[in-house]
Amino acid sequence: MQSLKHNNFNDRRSNAATARQAMFDKFRTQPKPDDPAVQERLAAQKALADARDARRAERKAALAAEAERVARETARVLAETTALKAKEAADAAALAQEQAERFVHLEAEKKARALATAAEQKAIRDARYAARKARKR
Repeated sequence: MQSLKHNNFNDRRSNAATARQAMFDKFRTQPKPDDPAVQERLAAQKALADARDARRAERKAALAAEAERVARETARVLAETTALKAKEAADAAALAQEQAERFVHLEAEKKARALATAAEQKAIRDARYAARKARKR
């Protein structure tokens, strides 16, 4: 289908030239880099970037401080745990030593009682033997 408006080559060429001129005018009306408005906008962008970098550095420092605090806390807890385990081991060793000494003491008492009982029984037996000998005579 053909368009209703019959454009010839010259119309198309003039339309293209008009569009090019409009684009060129639009480009030319943009502010130059030395314009105060552009300088102000660039300064604002730089201030925002600097603030962003400062916040990033602040966050990084805070994370490093937190990591250091956590490391110190972990070391402290580890040291406390190690000291507690060492104390528990020392207490267990002392208890085992005390129980061993008590066992040795009880065994010695038991042996002494057994010897005393044996001596007492021997004395009773000797007394009976002596009484029997005395009756026979």
